[in-house]
Amino acid sequence: AYSLNCTRVNRAGVDLLASPSLRLQVGDRLTVVGDPNDIERLGTRLGNSMKRLNQPNLITIFVGIMFGIIVGSINVGFGMKLGLAGGPLVVAILLSRFGYKFKLVTYTSSSASLLMRELGICLFLASVGISSGKGFAETVFNTTGMWWVIWGFIITILPLIIVSFIARGVYKINYLTIMGLISGGCTDPPALAYANNSTGSDAPAVAYSTVYPLTMFLRVVSAQALILCLF
Repeated sequence: AYSLNCTRVNRAGVDLLASPSLRLQVGDRLTVVGDPNDIERLGTRLGNSMKRLNQPNLITIFVGIMFGIIVGSINVGFGMKLGLAGGPLVVAILLSRFGYKFKLVTYTSSSASLLMRELGICLFLASVGISSGKGFAETVFNTTGMWWVIWGFIITILPLIIVSFIARGVYKINYLTIMGLISGGCTDPPALAYANNSTGSDAPAVAYSTVYPLTMFLRVVSAQALILCLF
């Protein structure tokens, strides 16, 4: 209708292929080629307010956190709970899918998203370091502790090597996507941060977000299920 060609769609800092089947969302930025008058008319139709897009929507974030804590504290059966890890994750997925029906805008500007991402990783690493630092030497530097470290290393590294060879050799997945898959499969935000900084590509983040929700959910549920089965 506007005699324009859309070359790409940028969503939350990630460039997507502009295919006819792609559904646009609030905050998507379109790059189009054509007559300047048609571009101006399209901007009037779709909206072209950079200032409005740069304003983060914090209300939806706090609503997601609040309901995530509530859902995480609910007993889902057999004494199992999603906890503070699974509850907010499930609520975030539901809000991203159905939030628009309740007038909740889930769009967050790229700068705000990057700030929260980096701040979250820093707080995560600081929390892990503080909690594990106490008694670290006494726990690790002995026969029992050293064997725990060795077995933990084997359990962590061996599956990653096997999955990497299968992903590359059988399914021909590119290296950047494999980095994201491995990071998401281990639910390891520091590994994702390293992949993003070392590659300068969005491919690891896209692959990470694909597998992370299911892995996190299974990790929370399976750990509690094992405890219930063994005890």
